[in-house]
Amino acid sequence: LEYPIKADFALIKAFQGDRWGNLTYRKAARNFGPVMAAASKHTVAQVSEVVDLGVLNPEHIVTPGIFVHEVVHVGA
Repeated sequence: LEYPIKADFALIKAFQGDRWGNLTYRKAARNFGPVMAAASKHTVAQVSEVVDLGVLNPEHIVTPGIFVHEVVHVGA
């Protein structure tokens, strides 16, 4: 039996995000970012590009904002 991983904090990197915390990823960042965002109590997302609300296509959002608590914009 594999027990689920639990974390107090998760620091993840995403490509695009909005102020509500909806995130999209590029390449290999999509492997563990969404899983750790869902497994932690507090998630801090570092994004390369912050976009306005409604710009992200809902079909391309990998991590919904319900799992993200802080969004930090860091340039490319």
